[in-house]
Amino acid sequence: MDETTFREKLAAIDIPLSTSQYEQFALYCTMLLSWNETMNLTAITERDMVFEKHFYDAAHFVKAVNPNHSSILDIGSGAGFPGIVLKILFPSIQLTIIDATKKRIKFLQALCEALSIDVTLRHERAEMHALKNHYDIVTARAVAELNILVELCVPFVKVGGVFVAFKGDRVDEEMAKAKQAVRLTGARIDQNVFYKIHDRTRSLLRFEKVQPTASKYPRAFSKIKKSPL
Repeated sequence: MDETTFREKLAAIDIPLSTSQYEQFALYCTMLLSWNETMNLTAITERDMVFEKHFYDAAHFVKAVNPNHSSILDIGSGAGFPGIVLKILFPSIQLTIIDATKKRIKFLQALCEALSIDVTLRHERAEMHALKNHYDIVTARAVAELNILVELCVPFVKVGGVFVAFKGDRVDEEMAKAKQAVRLTGARIDQNVFYKIHDRTRSLLRFEKVQPTASKYPRAFSKIKKSPL
């Protein structure tokens, strides 16, 4: 995708794009596709589709919350979505990325060095992360069902902060299953935003943290998966 087209797409969701930022995205795309030849980072292998289905999709985060000057935790970021996209677009954010796969963290280390961006990268399982009730914003994209995702993510949001989950168009059933997890972790559903990417409907679920999460959450992932809240 050329610079003009990408700039126009972002302008439609009120995000300005500089030439230097576009060059960062172009390098990001090149490295992603190159590394993807030897490790599983993405099923999308066409340059324009990387820009559309990864970069442009991740940028829609702004429809849920303005990330400027926020501390953000991206859980299970994989190849850096949405975290790295947000860091390029909003350099003021303090970004921490957690991923349980060491090879993905290795890719992200190389990527951050190439892009000259400062990101805290942690190779660990989410439930092992120590900074509970800490971040302004926690987010996750394509990680797990919502009832599991809420327990994995909400405990790390500070009171008054938000958890933003990327989901598809059929969220009612997931929301119904996640009600107890939302309540027990001290959150409440605040907003549900729908948008379209390449003729597919996507959604952003925003949860506000209204009280501290009990120290017992999140439980070990095996327990969460076996017996969701």
